[in-house]
Amino acid sequence: MDAQFERRLLLSMNGQNSLSSYTSPIQSPIKASDRYIPLRSSLSASNLHYEVNISPLPSPCKSQCSSPNKKCKYELNEIGLSSGVTASAPDLLVYDQLLQNTLLNTNIDSILKISDVPNTNHENSKTVTTSKSTVISKENTSIFRYSERHQTAPSKTNLINKQHFSRSPISNASLNLLFSPNKKIRHIPELPYKVLDAPDLQDDFYLNLIDWSPSNILSVALGPCVYLHNAQSNSVQLLCDFTHTQLPVPNNRRLNIIGSDTVTSVNWSEWPNIIAVGTQRGHIHIYDVTTRKRIQSICKHTSRVGVLAWNDWSLCSGSRDRSIFEHDIRQQSTVNHLRGHTQEVCGLKWSHDKSMLASGGNDNNLFLWSKSQSSQPLHLFNDHIAAVKAIAWSPHQHGLLASGGGAADRHIRFRSSLTCQTANVFDTGSQVCQLLWSKNSPNELVSTHGVTENHIVLWKYPTMEPLAKLIGHRLRVLYLAMSPDGESIVTGSGDETLRFWSVFPKAKCTRNPDSKFNGLYQMR
Repeated sequence: MDAQFERRLLLSMNGQNSLSSYTSPIQSPIKASDRYIPLRSSLSASNLHYEVNISPLPSPCKSQCSSPNKKCKYELNEIGLSSGVTASAPDLLVYDQLLQNTLLNTNIDSILKISDVPNTNHENSKTVTTSKSTVISKENTSIFRYSERHQTAPSKTNLINKQHFSRSPISNASLNLLFSPNKKIRHIPELPYKVLDAPDLQDDFYLNLIDWSPSNILSVALGPCVYLHNAQSNSVQLLCDFTHTQLPVPNNRRLNIIGSDTVTSVNWSEWPNIIAVGTQRGHIHIYDVTTRKRIQSICKHTSRVGVLAWNDWSLCSGSRDRSIFEHDIRQQSTVNHLRGHTQEVCGLKWSHDKSMLASGGNDNNLFLWSKSQSSQPLHLFNDHIAAVKAIAWSPHQHGLLASGGGAADRHIRFRSSLTCQTANVFDTGSQVCQLLWSKNSPNELVSTHGVTENHIVLWKYPTMEPLAKLIGHRLRVLYLAMSPDGESIVTGSGDETLRFWSVFPKAKCTRNPDSKFNGLYQMR
């Protein structure tokens, strides 16, 4: 044994070190402990479900900065990302899904459905669930939450596919997500595109003073006069003035000069040049707008005519005298007298197949009348607790009828004339003045309101989700009409203004099979 080695060994056993002054240039490694996490094959990303929160996260500067005036270096934007990532909601949603595909191998290959509600701020959370149990919520504060699931089948991630041989670091699902078309969100303007003054426009819930013709002419009743507004050229013409009018006496059919009268209802026929006008004295006048001449007068009611409804050559009128008359303008005679209401009739609408008439009154009742058998009402709905003026038949679903109640009711009720049952009831929170279904969209309708909110609401049927709330009128929005193309509406109020809104989508272009521009027209 080496003498020097034996000496060092004895000194070390005695606790002494002879080389204390010597320092080695190579230091021995410092011992440090670390946890060893084994990789378990059963614990993979496909067996984990998680939640992603896109709600606004609390800014770190609010909780960490001691001074309120001191600026923090980093801030969070409205969805919780860093300030360098700013984009629209659909782009941010795609970005989140790409991260999920990359980090968690979720294989999301399509854009999640995004609600097309750009005009309303929803307080309730919206959850969307995918096949990988992806849940987007606003109520949870945690970004990810993991929990193990029992694996019943072999994971897809353990199988060999063409992705293992791809040169791109992006998965196939992410590529499909990037190249998938974006869903276009329809923008609904919150402001009217046109506002007209309407002096002497009456603030009366039971009247119907505006209507839009198929030839794009808007008729407006202002006091004793009826004006025609061309929506394309913005020109205005006076149709009639009942300040001093002449009416035929039923006995001897001669003209008799009477005092002034007031217009209480207007309604266009299916022909663009024929319009009916109802008055305070219970008279109905039919005019030809091309010549601006009165072609017929009907004097059957004993009180004001608040509502009119055309059905081909027949005209129905509802009055304060509680009666409904059906007139045939070709024979110039009364065909039917419908009795059922005990108070003023303020709502009349024919179904789109012209086979059924719905009438609403101040007695809170809604009647259904059949054209083939009009002596007795087909059915009575008495579930409203206020006047029923707002009535609308769906042009897309046969037999679907919507009705709205007055200030004490505030509900929209959907009924089926085939089963005579109420399908759905929705509380609007305000007096329902008018209802209209969209011509171009099968699941949209618009309503105007009075007490307590004077606004217009666009609804998505049947969920009754508000797509837009339009505010502009200062008083009750009592009058409503739709443009011939089905894209715009006009509303009238007691604040003596007419406001034009663009709320409904455009009509889809359909090719005429008989058109000569069709390439298949000449093929046999």
